[in-house]
Amino acid sequence: MAKPSLFVSLLLLVSVSLVESRPPFACDPQNGLTRSLKFCRLNLPIHVRVRDLIGRLTLPEKIRLLVNNAIAVPRLGIQGYEWWSEALHGVSNVGPGTKFGGAFPGATSFPQVITTAASFNESLWEQIGRVVSDEARAMYNGGMAGLTYWSPNVNIFRDPRWGRGQETPGEDPVLAGKYATRYVRGLQSPMGIRLKVAACCKHYTAYDLDNWKGVDRFHFNARVSKQDLADTYDVPFKACVVEGKVASVMCSYNQVNGKPACADPDLLKGTIRGQWGLAGYIVSDCDSVGVMYDTQHYTDTPEESAADAIKAGLDLDCGPFLAIHTDMAVRRGLISENDVDLALANTITVQMRLGMFDGEPSAQPYGNLGPRDVCTSAHQQLALEAARQGIVLLKNSRSLPLSTTRHRTVAVIGPNSDATVTMIGNYAGVACRYTSPLQGIARYARTVHQEGCSGVACVSSNLFERAEVAARHADATVLVMGLDQSIEAEFRDRVGLLLPGLQQELVSRVARASRGPTVLVLMSGGPIDVTFAKNDPRISAIIWAGYPGQAGGTAIADVLFGTTNPGGKLPMTWYPQDYVAKVPMTNMGMRPSRGYPGRTYRFYKGPVVFPFGHGLSYTTFKHSLALAPTDLSVLLDTNLFATKNYSFSSNAIKVKHAKCDSPSSLFHIDVENTGNMDGTHTLLVFSTPPAGQKWSPDKQLIGFRRVHVVAGSKQRVKINVHPCNHLSVVDESGIRRIPMGSHSLHIGDLKHSISVRANLEGIMA
Repeated sequence: MAKPSLFVSLLLLVSVSLVESRPPFACDPQNGLTRSLKFCRLNLPIHVRVRDLIGRLTLPEKIRLLVNNAIAVPRLGIQGYEWWSEALHGVSNVGPGTKFGGAFPGATSFPQVITTAASFNESLWEQIGRVVSDEARAMYNGGMAGLTYWSPNVNIFRDPRWGRGQETPGEDPVLAGKYATRYVRGLQSPMGIRLKVAACCKHYTAYDLDNWKGVDRFHFNARVSKQDLADTYDVPFKACVVEGKVASVMCSYNQVNGKPACADPDLLKGTIRGQWGLAGYIVSDCDSVGVMYDTQHYTDTPEESAADAIKAGLDLDCGPFLAIHTDMAVRRGLISENDVDLALANTITVQMRLGMFDGEPSAQPYGNLGPRDVCTSAHQQLALEAARQGIVLLKNSRSLPLSTTRHRTVAVIGPNSDATVTMIGNYAGVACRYTSPLQGIARYARTVHQEGCSGVACVSSNLFERAEVAARHADATVLVMGLDQSIEAEFRDRVGLLLPGLQQELVSRVARASRGPTVLVLMSGGPIDVTFAKNDPRISAIIWAGYPGQAGGTAIADVLFGTTNPGGKLPMTWYPQDYVAKVPMTNMGMRPSRGYPGRTYRFYKGPVVFPFGHGLSYTTFKHSLALAPTDLSVLLDTNLFATKNYSFSSNAIKVKHAKCDSPSSLFHIDVENTGNMDGTHTLLVFSTPPAGQKWSPDKQLIGFRRVHVVAGSKQRVKINVHPCNHLSVVDESGIRRIPMGSHSLHIGDLKHSISVRANLEGIMA
């Protein structure tokens, strides 16, 4: 049976009808003093209402609204508000804006993001976002949560040791951008300009080091080339703002090329708000404005740090720094009151889009959501389905799936074999309930359980013998090993990539003793060098489950016994241990250079344990091209030729000089299931630019589709390829260009060439 959380018993004791609804944040229709104020009039445009409200505030009031724990303004009927809530993969109580208890003892805990990303399923990501925001709104209505959620984390998983890589969608910028777009759309569920909740893409930018060998995120200066910034680090954030229409972006602790990210006007005003057109607010990572002064010593006085952040485009400080030092910054003339007004306009606009100034919450859209809409059976079923879709089969010597008739007794061994909280990773809340791997497997077979290691970092082998005995007498052995938050977490980067403690020895000894097939299941956010297991014939299968969420044990068991045919693909490269000896975490370069091997599948060409995109199935698939254009034309913007200064290069055209609104070319790919089991296939499409582009990636992901194919049948998948979006690369100056010539598309084992040329028709005449 699943281990019940407090949720089940408490919910039975709480009558939904007795749950008090949240009082109005502002514009209470029962308040005769404020209900007629201009900023409360719903028939007026939001910008008019915002301007009216700001005009009524005093400077001290304005300053105390610049921080996450914003004060109440009783004379205007405005309640205090805590901006900091989290919803990375479910409503979380990490931030002070959300708490569990009473009618809301828990919330649905989905798999950690790195696991969900392995599904390569865009519709799933959006669906999860919608469920999370339903539960968030329900908790807001019940007075237990806010409406501003500082999620998702869309940083690039650049280095395999990063403790927070688990929170991200992986190492590929296109994958991360698509995840960001779809999860944000699900969370915000916009109706016109109205939002269900406000999401936030973080941490901008080039942030992926927490604490490694004495270098921490508070002191780190990320030296990043214009090229890497444009074609790697900024890509998911741009997608989040431009495509996802996110309501907020969070700037990071670190410096970027010598400037704190939260005090760089080129990054905040210039890029996020200027180039990308953010319609929302920019918030600092927590205490990062204080870090600028106290730790990085970027300015001589605290008020100068406050002024630099606000002038750069920061609107909200997670921390007290702006509340303390902005007044002196205004007094000294470092900033004006108008600068403060501009920041407030951005935050208050988002609050109004959320309906926080619309009076009674219960009368608004989503006002009917309550305790009965949290931890529903449908939500929990989606968490299970997400876990199933994210599990990756790394190795299989025909031992999986297990059989309920041949494998009646299963030895379940390992420090994560009966894991519960470990399965939900970090930035999680309180799960509705858990099903551990041991419990999941017990639904299919009789289990013999031995921990084997007392914790993931075990240093004693005194439990090994019992584990060996269990394996020796069982029909099959499942070892559930890996990491947990004591090994990888926020402010905890790894030093190496091997299994911690004595886990490797335990796995090898149990595999030698096992009477039946031995399956290694790995829980982790980051990659692990399990070369020993990959090469050991006695270990017949390896599964990566990531951190699979509250229903992880059920999902793992369903894959082991074939109820689910695995279809996940790795969203990051699994490097060998000796890779990290060559690559300091502090080197932000993506491309290889003298003695430096480069990073991620796009640039690193050395040996790997398992490559990006790797994932097996219990069936086999075959690809064929049904429709594949061989020529693509890039239309040029005719307005460019009106200037005498324009020079045309036949080698590569700047994307900004192309007419990128022209139609894309459609490719039809038939995916045939040539095996005898129904299965889901993830189709990954990569492109390679013409030879001779020294600054280009070797290949880059341009699209993906997840498709279910019945055994013996085929499905047609349609992929759009557009020169601007899919065949462009970034040069050394950070300029995106479309190389002319022969590009290659890689679709599984297929390779197709496309000739790309500039269309000068009607221009050069």
